[in-house]
Order: sequence, then C-alpha cells, then structure tokens
Amino acid sequence: MRNVLETRNVWNFMPTMRWIFAGLLAAGLFAQGQQDSAKPEVTIDNPIRVTVEVVMAPVTVVDRHGDNVDGLGPEQFHLFDNGKEQNIHVDVAFPLISLAIAVEANDRVESVLPQIQKIGGMIEPIVIGDQGESSVIAFDSRIRLLQEFTSDPNKITAALKSIHPGSSQNRMIDAVEEGVRELHGRPKNRRRVLMLVSETRDQSSEARLRETLIAAQVANVSVYTVDISRVVTSVMAKQDPGYIDNRPPAMTPMPSGVPQTPNTVMQTTGSLGSSAEFVPAMVEVFKDAKAIFKQNPSEVFTRGTGGEQFGFMRQRGLEEAIERIGADLHNQYLVTYSPNNKDEGGFHEISVQVSGRRDVKVRTRPGYWLGQK
Repeated sequence: MRNVLETRNVWNFMPTMRWIFAGLLAAGLFAQGQQDSAKPEVTIDNPIRVTVEVVMAPVTVVDRHGDNVDGLGPEQFHLFDNGKEQNIHVDVAFPLISLAIAVEANDRVESVLPQIQKIGGMIEPIVIGDQGESSVIAFDSRIRLLQEFTSDPNKITAALKSIHPGSSQNRMIDAVEEGVRELHGRPKNRRRVLMLVSETRDQSSEARLRETLIAAQVANVSVYTVDISRVVTSVMAKQDPGYIDNRPPAMTPMPSGVPQTPNTVMQTTGSLGSSAEFVPAMVEVFKDAKAIFKQNPSEVFTRGTGGEQFGFMRQRGLEEAIERIGADLHNQYLVTYSPNNKDEGGFHEISVQVSGRRDVKVRTRPGYWLGQK
C-alpha cells in the first residue's frame, strides 16, 4: 500500500510559503494550557517576538545510579527563571502522551530500517500507554506523513513497517518542523513528544535550526533522539562521493579558548550536560551565530527541549533506547508556571532544584525565548 498521506504538505515545495509559516509559527505558537495573548510584532530589526503566558517544564529526577526518583512532593520543587523563583504548579499524575515518530528513510539507512520496522509493538505498551496516541513521519528528500495521530497500535505498527528507503538526502530539520506542527494541533492536556530516529546530521533542509527549535520550545514539545550509528551506515550505505564527514568537533580535542558544547561537557565531566552548561551554547543558537556544534542538530533539539539523546547499533540497543524513553516520560514531574518576569526579553534560563535531596540530578528544558516588548 502506498503512503497514506504522502507529501500532503504543499509547503514543502514552496520555500517562500515555508518561511512565512516558520515566522508565524515561531511568533504565534503558545505554551500548552496558556491563554491567547497579544499578537507579536515582527520587524526586520526584531523578527521574532513571543509572548508567553504559561511555561511548561517537564522535570526528570534521577539518583546517582541514573535511576528515576519517584515519590517526591510538589513542595520539594523550586524553579528559577533567570534566577528569580517562580510560583509553580507541580503535577505528579501521568499525563496523556501525543508522540510524533519521525524516521529517516533514505538509502544510507536501508540496512537499519528492518530493525526500526520492528519497534511498532513497543510504542503503545512502553511509550504512550493505552490512552496515548502516535503519528508516523518518514523523511529523506521528502517529508511523508504515513499515519496521522491514532491510538490504534496496529496502525502505528503498520505505518512503521511501510517505511522504505528513498533518496540520499536527509531533511532532518524539516521533519522536526513537521512533527512540531502536527503536535501543536493536539489537545492542550496532552504531553507533546517527538521521537527522532535518524543520523545526527542534516542534509538539504529548508527550515532553519533556530526557528524550528524556537517553535518546539514554544509548543512545549520535548524531542528525544535515537541516533542511527554512523559506523553502520558508513559501512553498509551506497558510495556517496559527495559525502562530508560532519562529526561534531567535540569528538576531537578542543583547542583552548573554544566555547564548550554539550559534547565537550560530556567528554570532560562524564555527565549529560546541565542546563547551566548548555545555556551559553543555546544563546548562540538563538543569536543565529555559527555555533560549532550545529553540525549535530539532533543534539541541539534534545538539549534545547529537555529531551534525551540515545544511540544504537543493533536491535537490542534500539529496543533499550525505546524502553528508556518510555521510562523517562512515565516518571517525569510536570512543572508549570506563569513567569513573573515577562518584562525581561531574550533567552530565559530555567533551573530546578529539589529540596531535601542532595543525592539527585535534575534535568529539564534549559529555557525559552521571550521577545523584547
């Protein structure tokens, strides 16, 4: 059977309309559960103005062994926005999940697709639950919506099994943009998650990393990536004479004076990189500077939205990544608040502390962008 809704988005073939949509999306999306606010002003000198009424910050708490910590009380959480403590609401109940699955489907990952096609049976019981819903997107040189949001696990499985390899291109950022657009239309009481299964590099996307990340943040979408090993694709893929090795610079020793990236933090500290360490790099992305880690956009999306990044080479590694994503989503604390410092434009850094537990590590989104008034 051919793709259910193949390339239904006319905007993929209309760059001008795509930029108009990207600008409106970055300026007009609202945080989950918030009320409508004043229309943002868009000018050449100040192209993005976002008014945020309610901010959602999913918080993951783990112990020194990396295991999720549950049973914490709402009174133990303290959230700071640009250093100012906020009046927060903490929801410990399990939220309904809307999950967009975006899978790279080009000729480079042809040998890996049979493994990906087998994970359909894991999505409902492990990730979204019996009341959750999922959509399926495949991408190479095209963005194909194979399955609209559904709670039927059989349709999810069938959509994943229908993915076939296409061209040599990898429009990852465009696929994330499409996933965010689909998720923004889901009910406000749902937890919005995008799971990206792809290589870490991007080829030929029309969307820009900065605008797409802002759109994901404003729509309260958490991005989780399951990275396809480049070792496998490099060995098994067809020869590509135009291929350029886009490995992050942090995979080699960094010269002195070069700003830290999430990769270098992981190398030097052995940690996943805290919000504070990631904020300087995040600000560079918002300024549209040529940050040295832009060659790994999947890392930007996970760090910028509070998600996680996993990798795999074999079937069991892929299954473990799905299991860890499910465990993360089902053990999070959902913190929401209306900022008391909306007059401060620019990037707002978020940090969360848990009182009474010095033995835990806390992960949440590093912040959000708020345009000058």
